[in-house]
Amino acid sequence: MTTSPAPVGINFNERPFIVIWETTQACDLACVHCRACAQPMRSPAELSTMEAEQLIDEIARMRVPVFVLTGGDPLKRPDIYNLVRHAAQRGVRISLTPSATPLLTKEAIGKLTDAGLARLAVSLDGSTAELHDAFRGVRGSYAWTLNAIHWARELDLPVQINTTITRRNLADFDALVRLLETLDIVLWSVFFLVPTGREQTSDVVSAKEFEAVFQRLYEISGRAPFDIKTTEAQHFRRYVAQRRAEERRKNIQTAWPRPPHEPSDGIGRAPRGINDGKGFVFISHQGEVFPSGFLPLSAGNVRTQSLEEIYRHSNLFTALRDTSNLKGKCGVCEFREICGGSRSRAYALTGDPFAEEPCCVYEPKALAVSA
Repeated sequence: MTTSPAPVGINFNERPFIVIWETTQACDLACVHCRACAQPMRSPAELSTMEAEQLIDEIARMRVPVFVLTGGDPLKRPDIYNLVRHAAQRGVRISLTPSATPLLTKEAIGKLTDAGLARLAVSLDGSTAELHDAFRGVRGSYAWTLNAIHWARELDLPVQINTTITRRNLADFDALVRLLETLDIVLWSVFFLVPTGREQTSDVVSAKEFEAVFQRLYEISGRAPFDIKTTEAQHFRRYVAQRRAEERRKNIQTAWPRPPHEPSDGIGRAPRGINDGKGFVFISHQGEVFPSGFLPLSAGNVRTQSLEEIYRHSNLFTALRDTSNLKGKCGVCEFREICGGSRSRAYALTGDPFAEEPCCVYEPKALAVSA
């Protein structure tokens, strides 16, 4: 087996950079692109408080840099404040992604801050209430989102914005950026749609549209007062590498990467090369361990195995970290170690997690030579 070179500071074969735990699937929104197929009521099959604390303890022992509590809506769990406190006491840096509903009050944000939350992450999918609320399926979500951002900043709690790029909001991109630049956030996490859960394949943007968004992200990164990262758009790293190489050839001073912002939460920028199952883990509300929340192939369950054992030794995770398993143009691409394509999107659109990235326009040099 050929393993990818480890990024500086963390060996992806030993431990992930980020673990995301779906605390519950209960949520009062009805988002059109919901991965979790959220529902109003909590499931009795969720990890219990004790099981959740044991998971947090293992995260601490593994020295995972970032632990994210997501859902559904984590605020639907009455024990969420105690779980955040438990994590903070064990030195785990917690980010939490609540839903923008009436549960997300200033008091709730204050309790999370007091418990030791490192970062609040909220979704904003449009520059207007009309567009965002249509995404979320509930009127008022846009206003609740903006209120939560302002309340968090009043409490000096760092804020991250998550945006999912689809055909529904592609034309709103520039207007959304202008809004984000006024909100005092530390990170804009740009998700590129993988059709799972409620989402439809027709909402996935084309490969050419990916490139156009990459161009805008690259340009914005040089001036924005916040960091930018992509999720399920690993080929943005290829785009950045190409642009930097072009600028060096033309003796142009590059804007990327500029020195990263240093948010007070201590959550740093993810290393290059991170991918589904490669530095990244998703745990369902029932304890199933997946390479990503968008790649529904289970490698085990934390109720019966340790997370460390599953991540390090399961056939699925070790195969995903082996770039020699990649097929099509991803398998011969000179950028496969820093990119590797979205394994989730490959699976969603082809049924094969090792197939080539379906939304990438780049033709590897090896193919150009053979042609």
